[in-house]
Amino acid sequence: MTTTEGTKGFVPPAGWSSCLLGELWASIQAGPGQRTEDKGLTQADGGVPVVLPRDLRGRRIVTEEAPAVPAIPWDRARTLAKYELAEGDILITRTGTVGRCALVTGEHAGWLFHPNLVRLRLPGAGGVEAAYLAAYLSATTAQDWIRTRTAGAVIPSLSIRTLGELPVLVPSVAEQTAIGATLAALDDKIQAYAEITRATRAYRSVLADALMNGVLSAEP
Repeated sequence: MTTTEGTKGFVPPAGWSSCLLGELWASIQAGPGQRTEDKGLTQADGGVPVVLPRDLRGRRIVTEEAPAVPAIPWDRARTLAKYELAEGDILITRTGTVGRCALVTGEHAGWLFHPNLVRLRLPGAGGVEAAYLAAYLSATTAQDWIRTRTAGAVIPSLSIRTLGELPVLVPSVAEQTAIGATLAALDDKIQAYAEITRATRAYRSVLADALMNGVLSAEP
């Protein structure tokens, strides 16, 4: 990595460096193709669950209940070991709503991922931390860069080659850790409030039905 000016004349702080995303990853992999015979199975039925593009929310993987999560049969999944997720991987949508990303945690290690996603895996010991990179890729500068390269297409699509050309600003490891921890804490709060909202909405629906049907009374 070399110290250089960022995009649009921005000069990085002293000690920061700039490189291309493709220089940082150890590997990048699109999800495996889907077979007709694999469709219809869910996590509730058994097998290995699959992360979908819709599951990437707020830089986290947020899946539906088990009956709504697709899964791959165990015998088929054994042939797809190279597509398994590991903690610290980063998933990015490459078609449709391109550029959404999420950091993989231990909760989803061993899962597979949809072909419209790419898995970015960093070296075991490198110059960039996964939490920082996931935050960087979701920030305005990176998202604007991605949008300008997919705008105008009927179905927006981001190639691995194009993704590898995305400029990345890299501070010191200590600064990366601090930035990643700060933003991750806010992401955790966002997810917590989202769960409260979801639960409250579900409660409101049940309560409304009970009140409207006379099962419960609103009177004190």
